[in-house]
Parts: sequence; C-alpha cells; structure tokens
Amino acid sequence: MTGLTGTMMAGLLVLIYLFVTRFPDPSRIPLPESVTLPSGTEAVAFTRGPGWYAVVTAEDEILILDPGSGAVRQTVRIEPR
Repeated sequence: MTGLTGTMMAGLLVLIYLFVTRFPDPSRIPLPESVTLPSGTEAVAFTRGPGWYAVVTAEDEILILDPGSGAVRQTVRIEPR
C-alpha cells in the first residue's frame, strides 16, 4: 500500500512538472497588435498558425489572414448542417 501511494505521488509530481515546463509562456506568443476585418464583419473566434492567422466570423466564414500585411488570403464558407 505504501509503494502504491509513493508511486501515485511521484506520478503526480511528474505531471505537474511537465505541465509547468511544456506549456509556452503566453507573453512569448506573437499576436498581431490589431486585426482589420472587412466592414460589417463581426469576429467570433481567433486562432494562429505558422505564417497565418484566422478569424471566424458571425457570418459563418473563416478568414485566413496574412500576419505581415493583414490581407485576406482565403475565405472559407462554413456550410450549415
């Protein structure tokens, strides 16, 4: 019983260590200062990828934007179910 308790405690400490060391520092994640959307567009969600970022709009579209210029690269229409 003591061995099982020790093993569980060691596992918990390993998990805590991995969470602390593996998650990136939020202050180091580069985000754009501002995002300019086409007029009449309302943003619902934002995500970032390598070399692009995307904005999900209330009009059921995903706008893929260039991080350097802010220009719309691609528009993906979300089809209703």
